[in-house]
Amino acid sequence: MDAVTPEGVIGIAREAAWVMLEIGAPSLLAALVVGVLVSLFQALTQIQESTLAFLPKLVAILLAQIVALPFTLTVLGDFTRLLFGRIAAMGGS
Repeated sequence: MDAVTPEGVIGIAREAAWVMLEIGAPSLLAALVVGVLVSLFQALTQIQESTLAFLPKLVAILLAQIVALPFTLTVLGDFTRLLFGRIAAMGGS
């Protein structure tokens, strides 16, 4: 890659968006599942407490982040090495 082209910038932006989705998906899916389960529980028991909806989602997101941490670090490390490699290739020419 000798020069910065619009196609190259769009490719990097596309890869960055994909990395963002990969990193955010576990937390969002955990919040979605727990939110649906809590809503179902609230509908069945007719308990309408706002903290009952918020706190379990917060805990689920925290646990999902802890479980997905090795995957997240791998994805971010690979993307960072890719970007640094492209920067080095542009500077070396």
